Amino acid sequence: MKGFAVSMYLLLALGLTVHHVLSRNTKKSSEFNLDGDYLLGGLFNIHLAKGTIMDRPVAIDCSSQPINRASYRRFQMMRFTVEEINNSTVLLPNVKLGYEILDHCSPIYNFPGVLDLISFNGSIRFSWGASDYMPLGKVMGVIGPSSSADSLAIAQWFTLKLIPLISYAASSSALSMREKYPAFLRTIRSNKDVVNVIIRVLQHFNWTWVALLYSNEAFGADGLELCIDEVVNTAICLAYTAAIDEKTNFSDVFHEIELQKISVIIVFSVQPQALTLIESAVACNITNKVWIATDTWFFSKSLTNRSDIERIGTIVGISEKKSIIPGFADFIYSKNQNKETSTAGQFDCEQDCNCDYLTGEDILAEESSFNVQVYTATYAIAQALHNVLQCDSGKCHANGTVYPYMVLEEVKKINLTLLNRNIQFNENGGLKFPTMDIFVWAKGGIKEVGSYETTPTVLLSINNSKIQWHTNGTVPESVCSPECSVGYAKRPEGIYTCCFTCEICKIGTYLNITADVYKCQNCLVTEWSLAGSTSCKLRSVEYIPYSDTTAILIIVGAMVLAGLSLAIAVLFATNYNTPVVKSAGGLMCFIILGCLGLCTISIYFYFGKPSTASCILRYLPFMLFYTACLACFWVRSFQIVCAFKMAAKFPKFYSLYLKYNGQWWLIALPVLMQAVLLTSGYVSSPPHPVNQTKLYPHKIILACGVGNLSLFSMSVLLLSSLVVLCFALSYMGKDLPKNYNEAKAITFCLLLLILTWVIFFTGNTIYQGEYIQSLNALAVLSSLYAILFCYFLPKCYIILFQPQKNTPQYFQGLIQNYTKQISGQ
Repeated sequence: MKGFAVSMYLLLALGLTVHHVLSRNTKKSSEFNLDGDYLLGGLFNIHLAKGTIMDRPVAIDCSSQPINRASYRRFQMMRFTVEEINNSTVLLPNVKLGYEILDHCSPIYNFPGVLDLISFNGSIRFSWGASDYMPLGKVMGVIGPSSSADSLAIAQWFTLKLIPLISYAASSSALSMREKYPAFLRTIRSNKDVVNVIIRVLQHFNWTWVALLYSNEAFGADGLELCIDEVVNTAICLAYTAAIDEKTNFSDVFHEIELQKISVIIVFSVQPQALTLIESAVACNITNKVWIATDTWFFSKSLTNRSDIERIGTIVGISEKKSIIPGFADFIYSKNQNKETSTAGQFDCEQDCNCDYLTGEDILAEESSFNVQVYTATYAIAQALHNVLQCDSGKCHANGTVYPYMVLEEVKKINLTLLNRNIQFNENGGLKFPTMDIFVWAKGGIKEVGSYETTPTVLLSINNSKIQWHTNGTVPESVCSPECSVGYAKRPEGIYTCCFTCEICKIGTYLNITADVYKCQNCLVTEWSLAGSTSCKLRSVEYIPYSDTTAILIIVGAMVLAGLSLAIAVLFATNYNTPVVKSAGGLMCFIILGCLGLCTISIYFYFGKPSTASCILRYLPFMLFYTACLACFWVRSFQIVCAFKMAAKFPKFYSLYLKYNGQWWLIALPVLMQAVLLTSGYVSSPPHPVNQTKLYPHKIILACGVGNLSLFSMSVLLLSSLVVLCFALSYMGKDLPKNYNEAKAITFCLLLLILTWVIFFTGNTIYQGEYIQSLNALAVLSSLYAILFCYFLPKCYIILFQPQKNTPQYFQGLIQNYTKQISGQ
């Protein structure tokens, strides 16, 4: 069935073509024809065709259709422009332009006329080069047609002969394909330009939840495709789209729009469908909407004459500014006076049709949409002819035959100023610098409120104070979800990005709206942020400097301890052969005192900015030399227990112990083990500076990591084992003579030691700020003072203030009394 329809269509078109060609020579001269040296073709839909092609082709007689007054005005504009050019002595001084204009109201009915424009002596011959290029009478270019659908239907025919076809109203983006339509140009902005402006207007007023209603034909379909493409990288959502035609149930369309709470409606439609839509909106009592209109229908007289149009809301129009063309009104009135008609003051259409009679006032009162574009297109071809004919000094010089393809090449290169506008064509066949204006129609009339410029930069400017919104002066809202507060990220809901809930960014994160409004970004480790932040702040870097009061006190304490250790060592050295020094351990006392002094080295490195070296020295001296101290104490405790309890039971073992200096082996063994553990750990992974960022959100606390955690834990375990062993042995000797009980002194030292570190670890779990380093240093210092005060200070007191107790006789008496007491038991 479809193939039959196409065949019938071609047969009908061919038949009409033959009829048109045969009747061409007999047609009388009229407003549609003017003889000249070179002809311009014109395609204007002076009549409105309402017929459609269904299963079989139907030819529509233009004369039987109602007249399109706006298009008739454009038709007169082309006639006026040709006359103005012919009266000029500058553009084409000795050349007369003529025209042949077709009433292009129906693609089928007017198809023969289009073929006639590209024929020569009633025939069409395709030529592919200049050598066999056939002349086409005098038709150098064609102005029109008036719609994208008509242009798409005939543009390729003109491409075959490279005849410039300049449309004044076809805006489809498909016509920008130069490889397919190299001969097509236009003096109207493309749909892509219009959509860009619409998107910018929506963004200007923060309208993100919009509907798109488009006419069910080439113009509307192109607008739909462009809108879908352009909103992809924006925050705008096309919440509802629908094609409209004469069969559309508009009440269902409006119900769906109301259901989705859409306040802004883009109407991308040709005029008949748009007018039907607006009339239906008034009839359905649709109010409080913003209508985005294209210039295809915004200035329609059918709307401007309605008194109830304000009820539907505010109409925002995207259109080129209307320009007054000097002399056009005089042309209309002069033709009116000179025309010989039966009715004075009226125009008569004479191209195979019986047009309604129109007065000059009727024509000038009609809307002037696309008049400037017709004027510009006619001048563009005239300027191209001027260049081809090499016109200058009041004369044109034509060297050989002028072909349309020559005119086409010159049209693409023209650069002229017309009505204070620069006219140049870009690589896509459109004007290089399309300018559009923003109009608002509300509460009494149309006002220009803004403009869209593309040079020198793309700029949309709107004067909001000029707009009287239907919402009592406030800008209407059209959003699916209200914008989130500062510092809140959007969580999408459903398929539309415009619908979302808001979630506050947590501590340590921030929202960068220029990067991603849907995800909170993490701050760097050196930064911090509060909840709901839009940026991060640098953390303050904190450590205990040497100038800190606490640090000074602890360091002074360490120096005092080192000085006391040296003083006690000197005191013990001068009294080395006394019983107190010998009972305290003799040579071991000097080892313990020396290790205590060396342990204080670690304390100095708990302050200042950490480095790898300072971190090593913070742990190494204390861990190693304190191991030696504890090793001496556990050996000393072992000696006390053996001397008074185990010597009698294990005499042989005791004699071997003394013979082979067992005490020194027992000291060396744990010290050697600790040295191996520390060396292995520091070689594999030494202690190093770390930034503690989890303790405080706004601080970085500089501390030292322990390095190899496993080996460090083993070192701590070794120290703990020595403490437990010392405590167990010293506790076994708690019942020894009161004045000779070294075990009690060691036990008390260990109790203080354990208490010190229990307090430190408890405080470490409660407080982990920058002063934890000071607490650690204080714990180390306290454990050193515990040994110094509890073990050595009593002995110094006896040496200095009770010398009578530091004699062999006194100690011998204590031992004898203890022996008698044990024997009595």
